Amino acid sequence: MKMLVPLLFLPMLWLGSIAVDEPANVEITEWSVPWESSRPRDPYVDDRGRVWFVGQRADYVAYLEPETGEFKRYDLEEGAGPHNLIVDDDGNVWYAGNRAAHIGKLDPRDGKITKYPMPNPAARDPHTLIFDRRGDIWFTAQQSNFVGKLTVSTGTVQLIAVPTPRARPYGIVLDSKDRPWIAEFGTNKIATVDPNTMELKEFELPREATRPRRLEVTTDDKVWYVDYAQGMLGRLDPVTGEVKEWAAPSGERARPYGMAVDDRDRLWFVESGPDPNRFVGFDAKTLDFFSSTEISSGGGTVRHMYFHEPTRTVWFGTDTNTIGRARLP
Repeated sequence: MKMLVPLLFLPMLWLGSIAVDEPANVEITEWSVPWESSRPRDPYVDDRGRVWFVGQRADYVAYLEPETGEFKRYDLEEGAGPHNLIVDDDGNVWYAGNRAAHIGKLDPRDGKITKYPMPNPAARDPHTLIFDRRGDIWFTAQQSNFVGKLTVSTGTVQLIAVPTPRARPYGIVLDSKDRPWIAEFGTNKIATVDPNTMELKEFELPREATRPRRLEVTTDDKVWYVDYAQGMLGRLDPVTGEVKEWAAPSGERARPYGMAVDDRDRLWFVESGPDPNRFVGFDAKTLDFFSSTEISSGGGTVRHMYFHEPTRTVWFGTDTNTIGRARLP
């Protein structure tokens, strides 16, 4: 059932300034991936410090040992088109078979792959995966217009059709109540799912041209989004329906894409419009942009980011064929 929640839109705000040459800037290190033009993306750090990622254009899962710079690769079936991965507490690597209609589980100890096919052939493109507190996996299917859940213990996949046509469900995050929030990149909406009833509810953002692509949730359960179309950072309060927005430092040409939140409620995103891309910091408590750092390789496009709390680093992949690490101040 489609539910639309009316939102209160406050005037667009521009608060604070950007300190470009102050210690708030991050230290960015990049490692060149040895497999050329493979689009390394969506890194995830396991409990051994290995940085796992997928090669979207070359059908592999791999990891980087940051201390040595060594890489190890596991080949997937031709045409798998892996889009994203996450790693469970047992060390299994789960990936989205974006071009092959399945979610895969790789056991790095022996290279065995177990596939969990989509129960509906229309759900052909699992996109972004995220674990809930039980270790089950919520995911989006962008072109197919589904949100899904894989119950790991049974291998059962449940699908929820997004009622808005061509909504393109994209980035997905969880709040403190274990509810998934989904960016509908094809429209100006953000959705959430009640994990008990599996009912999907949509929030319509005030500007029709808004195209939310990635999301994060701060400790107060506010939902933050980057508007890829018009270069904005936005905040939705799900309780009051209030929406506020801030223009990204590069304005309409910013093309903000990959996004992460750290342990101090600071939002980090990459402006993929400028060349080189810029890694930008925004403090959700003071409502100030406070950091902007160029990505040395240029970045091309940074599509997804991962905050590793033990080392206070943000990891990302680039279209310039690198894996990047940002050490946060």
